[in-house]
Amino acid sequence: MTVRLPRRQCLRAALGLGAAGLLPSARACEFFAPTLRIFHPWTRATAEGADEAVVSMKFDGVQRADRLVGVQTPVALHADIAGALARPVVDFAIPAGRDSELAEGGTWLRLSGLQMPLHVGRAYPLTLQFEHGGEVPAQLSIDFPSFRFR
Repeated sequence: MTVRLPRRQCLRAALGLGAAGLLPSARACEFFAPTLRIFHPWTRATAEGADEAVVSMKFDGVQRADRLVGVQTPVALHADIAGALARPVVDFAIPAGRDSELAEGGTWLRLSGLQMPLHVGRAYPLTLQFEHGGEVPAQLSIDFPSFRFR
């Protein structure tokens, strides 16, 4: 048995799909301060009873030098910025015209006093405070935990 679609239905479907291709793609992982873009704040899932999580994110499109001076989230009591050899960093400088990032291998954002386990696929509120850019509401995405082989 063959099903024939009317030509008008096919044209409408094709126009609808073509129009959808012209729309800007959704950018759920991007958040904007007046002078920079914050791309994909994320951390790894934590086990029950874990007290800390390391947060990574990228800053780009920086039009004016700024500093990340504070972080608030309901999932942790404290947030601080730390670097290699666990040296505490008071705030994080974001130079103009260059990309910067907080990442596990360099300087990172540490959430301590976790109030709950962080589960894969969830997102939690995160407010980033910049010296010049003010407060930026964002979402913290939770990724798979790291596995260590011995």
